[in-house]
Amino acid sequence: MLSAGEIADRLAAVRARVAAAARRSDREPAAITIVLAAKTQPPGAIRAAYDAGARDFGENYVQEAAAKRAALGKLGGARWHLIGHLQTNKARLAASLFDLIHSVDSARLAAALGAVHAAPPVRVLLEVNLAGEATKSGAAPGDLEALIAEARERVEIAGLMTIPPPGDTPESARRYFTELRIVRDRLAVHSGLALSELSMGMTDDFEIAIEEGATIVRVGRAIFGERSR
Repeated sequence: MLSAGEIADRLAAVRARVAAAARRSDREPAAITIVLAAKTQPPGAIRAAYDAGARDFGENYVQEAAAKRAALGKLGGARWHLIGHLQTNKARLAASLFDLIHSVDSARLAAALGAVHAAPPVRVLLEVNLAGEATKSGAAPGDLEALIAEARERVEIAGLMTIPPPGDTPESARRYFTELRIVRDRLAVHSGLALSELSMGMTDDFEIAIEEGATIVRVGRAIFGERSR
């Protein structure tokens, strides 16, 4: 684990890069949420980032998030994001742990979250598999209208999320970020939903994602350093 001072310095550097990318695209830096991807990071690293001013934390696994939240106790103002795949049998626990679930990709999963009877309803993003990768979760773009129609009465659909396929350079992700924004704009018109959130971009390409309209970026390594496992 990096020291608290190193984490604070890295967080400040990422914030500066986010602000610069936002200004390049004539956007306000405050419109971009930095979610600190904390997979495998110890509770102490999250505490250090929180003390440095971070408030949004992303976890890939429900059980890992539950353990960390129990270890950390209450962090006032903290918001928790599930950024990894969610199995339907963990929907109830996930609904109690997370403020935003980024990875809803089926009507079945939306129904499982809706069955929790949360008030207000669970807030989610629809995960989109733009490249049709067999190794990744996510709905195909052509299936999104039907998914929205089935899920909108079960959950609050706040927007879309994607993870582009690996590329030789960060710039290779740009076409996928552009496509997600175009898909979102079309779906917003057809569905009448705002779909205001676009979760896209990670450590290697978050600046490009912001230039293409990201409202949420998921950054781990640039802040916490390399994962230990």
